[in-house]
Amino acid sequence: MTPTKRLIRYALAFKRPILFALFLLTIAAAAELTGPFIAKHMIDNHIMGIERPWYEVNEGGEVSYDNREYIRSDRHGDGTDPGSVLQVLQVGLTYVAADEPLAFEGERNLEGNVLTVTRGDESAQYTVARLTAEEVYSFFRPEVKYLLMLMGGYFLLVLIAAFLHYHQSFLLQRSANQIIQKMRTDVFNKVQQLPIKYFDRHPAGKIVSRVTNDTEAIRELYVRVLATFFTSIIYLTGIYIALFLLEPRLATVALVLLPILVIWAMLYRKVASKYNHVIRERVSDINGKINENIQGMPVIQAFGREKEVSDEFEKLNHEHFSYNNKLLSLNALTSFNLVNLFRNIAFVGLIWYFGGASVGVGAVFSLGVLYAFVDYLNRLFEPVNNLVNQLAQLEEARVAGERVFELMDEEGTALSKGSVPRFKGDIKFNHVFFAYEEDEYVLKDISFSARQGETVAFVGHTGSGKSSIMNVLFRFYDHQKGSVTVDGTDIHTISKQALREHMAIVLQDPFLFTGTIASNVGLNDPGISRGAILDALHKVGAKEMIDDLPNGIDEEVKEKGSTLSSGQRQLISFARALVFNPPILILDEATANIDTETEAVIQQALDVVKEGRTTFVIAHRLSTIRKADQILVLNKGEISEQGSHDELMTMGGIYHHMYQLQQGIEKTAG
Repeated sequence: MTPTKRLIRYALAFKRPILFALFLLTIAAAAELTGPFIAKHMIDNHIMGIERPWYEVNEGGEVSYDNREYIRSDRHGDGTDPGSVLQVLQVGLTYVAADEPLAFEGERNLEGNVLTVTRGDESAQYTVARLTAEEVYSFFRPEVKYLLMLMGGYFLLVLIAAFLHYHQSFLLQRSANQIIQKMRTDVFNKVQQLPIKYFDRHPAGKIVSRVTNDTEAIRELYVRVLATFFTSIIYLTGIYIALFLLEPRLATVALVLLPILVIWAMLYRKVASKYNHVIRERVSDINGKINENIQGMPVIQAFGREKEVSDEFEKLNHEHFSYNNKLLSLNALTSFNLVNLFRNIAFVGLIWYFGGASVGVGAVFSLGVLYAFVDYLNRLFEPVNNLVNQLAQLEEARVAGERVFELMDEEGTALSKGSVPRFKGDIKFNHVFFAYEEDEYVLKDISFSARQGETVAFVGHTGSGKSSIMNVLFRFYDHQKGSVTVDGTDIHTISKQALREHMAIVLQDPFLFTGTIASNVGLNDPGISRGAILDALHKVGAKEMIDDLPNGIDEEVKEKGSTLSSGQRQLISFARALVFNPPILILDEATANIDTETEAVIQQALDVVKEGRTTFVIAHRLSTIRKADQILVLNKGEISEQGSHDELMTMGGIYHHMYQLQQGIEKTAG
């Protein structure tokens, strides 16, 4: 399904308020577009209407002139033959009265009391009397009440249109915000379903850019572009209907604008799409670069790499600037300039068509029709201009939609609400092979078992596969060969969420969220009380730390726990693992960044909390795993040695060498 169709599907989820808003918009547009028709009626019937023939009557006349009573011909409805006929005519700023109606319309020329009317080769002369201002007003006086009624009606329509516009705009904007709210929720939920390997390949800044920048561009599609397109299409439809009612021949000519607009949009999209793809990608790159540099700012400043980093950023920024300028030039060329060109061509044609009547090459129309047609023609180009101006935003949103849907189409695991009974903690790896990249195995034929309550430690040089075993157990990654079972059940038959519900992990570099110490320990789980949080903190030896803080467990934690020491962050991470009371506990070099005194406190606490739990320890300091039930020595993804501390020391192999080496280093350091 194309991104455009998927964007439409999101809109259809809120079709009721959108359709109701469009209904209100249609009524509002009809009310507004009535204006030129009312103006036409006012001009032709009540302003220029005084030039219609006036019939002399014996009584009940509307106007008294030259001691006679007159009524306008279109209001003379008694069926009697009129007496004398009078016609009021305007020549420049002068009004005159003629005793007979004009034979035809044309150019008027007044010399003395002789009026000459010329049209092409035709010419006629009439003897007329000049009217005073008071006499002219007497002919206009009967029309005042009609003019006031029409103006009042139009004002009422304007108020109705303004009221409907407010509500339709509110409904469309609210619907647009609801659409983008749902989309952002869907995108964020998708991010949580993605496998860890996705985050290995994509920098955090680029992912954030899709969730924020790209969805914001799409929001503009629904908030501004959607409303503008619907409004413009409804207005164009209404204006064309009005034009056909006024003058079908000219309205037919004006229809040429529609295919031009469609071709215009297609050509614009073809060119702008290339620019927008680069622009969106560079925005993503810039976000990724900024995120990376902020995270690594201590290293950048320590090694004096500020200039080099700035140069790298400027390269991305310049490319983004360059393509924005190209898009700006395209928009400037194809928006206001071309609309004005078409507008001017249309007016030249209109002037020729209407103005040519005076020399016999055009058609004769009333002044009201001319006014209404000019008004509608002006209004016609307003929605066209709005449509053209939104083409850039539309294309930007479409490209952003491609990027967002590309993320949402990534293969992920839907969050499962199911659960399994609490594990006992019997773990078995049976001939497990695992590779991050195809056929490049980092774990080769790994087999071992851990019974409930045992502590199993993994040691080995960097890259030996220690953390990979934990990644497989947690199903951050799935192994390719062999099997891993928990209490005899293959972990591939258990959903990832249900499996992890009974496990806890403490990483070498603990991650803390913005919030409080309490929220970082309990992760806002409603099933974990403040008492349980305090108890967990006390068990890991953090009582003194909590007592020293002004707000205790409600002490604010900044991003990543930047205001806390590494030891304090690790204690909170330990408490987080313990408060969830997992049957399986994983310590991934959890004591590597902790000073000796803090490590002693944690080791003492762990002896208590490990009771009844299966614990896996990835060890950096071999002195911390002497009491482990099993120690597995890994070398290049294989188990080289296996046994207790004493057994391995007796063997005199890799473990013995590593232990002696560390002891020597520690003694030297001491």
